[in-house]
Amino acid sequence: MQPSIDVINGKDFRRMIAGAYGAFMREHEYINSLNVFPVPDGDTGTNMLMTLGAVAKAVSEAPDEGIGSLARRGADSAIMGARGNSGVILSQLLRGIARGLSGKDTAASAEVGKAFQYGVLYAYRAVAKPVEGTILTVAKGIAKGAHRAVREHVAFADILTEAINAGKEELKRTPELLPALKAAGVVDAGGYGLIVFLTGCLEGLEGRFSGPEADFGRTLSVPGMTTELNIAHPYCTEFIVKHFAASLNEVKRRLGQMGDSLVLALGEDILKVHIHTAHPGAVLESAITWGTLHDIKIDNMADQHRQTVEMGATAQAKSGLAVISVVSGEGLIEIMKQMGADVVISGGQTMNPPVEEFVAAVHNGPAEKYIILPNNKNILLAAEQAKKLLGDRVAIVPTFNVPQGLAAVVTFDANSDIETNVARMKEAQATVKSGGLTIAVRDSKVEGQTVPEGSYIGVIEGRVVVWADTLEEALTMLVSRLADADAEVVSLYYGAELTEEQAAKLTSKLSEQLEDIEIQVYFGGQPHYQFIVSVE
Repeated sequence: MQPSIDVINGKDFRRMIAGAYGAFMREHEYINSLNVFPVPDGDTGTNMLMTLGAVAKAVSEAPDEGIGSLARRGADSAIMGARGNSGVILSQLLRGIARGLSGKDTAASAEVGKAFQYGVLYAYRAVAKPVEGTILTVAKGIAKGAHRAVREHVAFADILTEAINAGKEELKRTPELLPALKAAGVVDAGGYGLIVFLTGCLEGLEGRFSGPEADFGRTLSVPGMTTELNIAHPYCTEFIVKHFAASLNEVKRRLGQMGDSLVLALGEDILKVHIHTAHPGAVLESAITWGTLHDIKIDNMADQHRQTVEMGATAQAKSGLAVISVVSGEGLIEIMKQMGADVVISGGQTMNPPVEEFVAAVHNGPAEKYIILPNNKNILLAAEQAKKLLGDRVAIVPTFNVPQGLAAVVTFDANSDIETNVARMKEAQATVKSGGLTIAVRDSKVEGQTVPEGSYIGVIEGRVVVWADTLEEALTMLVSRLADADAEVVSLYYGAELTEEQAAKLTSKLSEQLEDIEIQVYFGGQPHYQFIVSVE
């Protein structure tokens, strides 16, 4: 049994946010399946996940130790990163929590409980026209449960538990309060999201992180969805007003006449706006008088609805096996696709994609199972974390560079099972010798010798093995190190900093020195590396 926690500090708050983010990683797809009201206006679970992702990143990287300053950082990041109606409401929940914890290094259980009540109040106020049976109904239930627990002077874990239980009772009532939910046979998606948020906070507080037990296989039939959509305000419009200098009541009054689903999230001289309208231009013309406009996003919900209907049958009929590969560079992305990768995530040495990109790729793709090729040691951990969340829907071939990934994907056979493919791909990657050619960014010592900043350096398996003053000399030295007597083909992928003419000239000179080896050159477009070299 977990010990009672009577005082909450910054470390506890960090764990709570991390727990909440992990809970959304586990549950966001299920929340998306509940999102049927009023139209498929983005995905509730994904919007809340991405909003909370901005918070988790800010809180984990912040130097602050006090709970008040951490909560403030989290709230500011939530407002800037908020996505969709549900994300904006979540940002206001966090803003209210930050207000309740303002100026505190630590907080007693009752103080944190009251801060969460503040959060629910702010979330409720963010919606211009509250509708019962939505996230706000659940929010009120949570606030009442927290209030009762605070009065009983219990530990904060017990306050959260009481708030969650009260919220769940209200969540059960949402289909009775909202006919659209009852007709579809579901509860409110945003309300469920609030329960997930609090549950994750409790898990994080107590050190219980349950991401690996994720069940993303759940689906929900949605009777009552039709192919026709008659909507008066078809444009989902979102934007941020910085240096906000207007009356919030006046903004609410003016925008309230222009559409519906209005949500206003106020921060420190920042306003986040979400509205469904028939005239987004008029909305923006009004808003430009309140401050400077940023991150403007306008989506046609009628198009989204039509696409959802058209894709519905496909989404429910996932089958087969496919490959997800990570590469950076326009040319390499195209080559990887031509070689057989169904999904290519942009990333590499200095741009490591987050776990949620892998999760999103699996859920949005047509295949039932996927093999991931990370193609970089720094990306392997994110791929492994995605596998923990997705279970046996994912396998990983631990490729450490692009040539290994290309060798592996060439052997992929969609008609074979995942185990056979993984074994074959691992065997193929082991046959490749590869290296990269880049520029030294600082002076360094290699084998007792000084490699000056600005030198061209050849890297094999993470080690600098050759260096030279000219690109031609360094390329020749690197290929010579990789190409032994059995080498038959050298493939060169030139980067974004080189032109086709420069690459051809260097390749021609290299061919003169390696007469018995076939030299192939391709546009890779990768950053930082003038050449990626593969020898087979």
